Amino acid sequence: MPCIQSSGLWIIWLRAIPPVSLKLSRMLELDLITLVVPLVMVMMKLGAVELLTRLLPKFLGLSQLLFVHRNIFIACGIKIACIYPPCTPLGTHAITCALFALLRPGDEEVLGKRDSGGLVSLQDFGVKYREVPLAEDGGLDWNALMSSVKPKTKCALIQRSCGYSWRQSLSVNDIGRAIKIIKKQNPSCSVMVDNCYGEFVESIEPPMVGADLIAGSLIKNPGGTIAPCGGYIAGKQKCVDAAAARLSAPGLGVDCGSTPGDIMRAFFQGLFLSPQMVGEAIKGSFLIAEVLASKGYKVQPLPRVPRSDTVQAVQLGSREHLLAFCEAVQRSSPVGSYTKPVAGATPGYASEVIFADGTFIDGSTSELSCDGPLREPFAVFCQGGTHWTQWGLVLGEVLKSL
Repeated sequence: MPCIQSSGLWIIWLRAIPPVSLKLSRMLELDLITLVVPLVMVMMKLGAVELLTRLLPKFLGLSQLLFVHRNIFIACGIKIACIYPPCTPLGTHAITCALFALLRPGDEEVLGKRDSGGLVSLQDFGVKYREVPLAEDGGLDWNALMSSVKPKTKCALIQRSCGYSWRQSLSVNDIGRAIKIIKKQNPSCSVMVDNCYGEFVESIEPPMVGADLIAGSLIKNPGGTIAPCGGYIAGKQKCVDAAAARLSAPGLGVDCGSTPGDIMRAFFQGLFLSPQMVGEAIKGSFLIAEVLASKGYKVQPLPRVPRSDTVQAVQLGSREHLLAFCEAVQRSSPVGSYTKPVAGATPGYASEVIFADGTFIDGSTSELSCDGPLREPFAVFCQGGTHWTQWGLVLGEVLKSL
């Protein structure tokens, strides 16, 4: 594996990143203050975290974790937050619980439109779907949005991150502008934000600009690369209570269920580490953009521009280059470096997809990973990195392969 200094990537970092790094450090300092205060409030004792469990209602462990998360979100302008580890195995489950909580038969929503084959999708329950296409530049079509919400529109779903689209991820300010337009047309329309990959990237979160509900994954930003599973739902209490009832049973919500004590430490410590891990992932994304743009590849976001999430996309132009990129990332990973990623069909994805994720926790894209659909423009989407130099090492291997 090439040394980061000898590959010239160190010089690129020194030239491009220091101003960004200083700004990130200040933001991370503020995030850390927001995290430490509620942790101090629960008076956590050394060695006691592993013993915490929740086998009885109102017992310690998950109750303390909920208290910490709730106070973090309160600092960000949210009245209540609920975290469901490990009842929701991933963020997609949390998003599903939230949407089923907000929507009823005959309602209208903005949501993904693939048919589930009758397997208990919202469409199977009579929920109607309409989509507002993006503008030509990949951003929100503000003119179309101004006339898109109808009296029967019960929920508008906004995806903060770019997904597999070649577009900029949405800033929280853009989300706030969209929410104002939606609420002006129908004040009773709930707005939900898929917040995956966006937590701790900006100084504000969607509920501060009017979102009714947000949901995301604990094996991405908020888990600090060590949470083993889980998703979260946060927002207005009525909406969160409905999602909790959908998760467990009406009348029970989060007042029942078990969380094994042996994983509680990972949730607490992962939350504490999350701002630092997000900061390193953002630095890595700047390095990816700077290096590959200098080699003539199209990148999104562009080098040295503010980020709204931790995803960095690169257009590679061919199937062969996309496969080679992912194989190089896998070879450079701390886990499973001897394996070769193979493209194939994956549940939940419309196209053939390839993944490279040699991670200690399966699916923990925040550790360091990349993936992409095998279709034009053959873009790879990179996430995570526990330290920016990890991407420096990976890129040395990638440049040899392309």
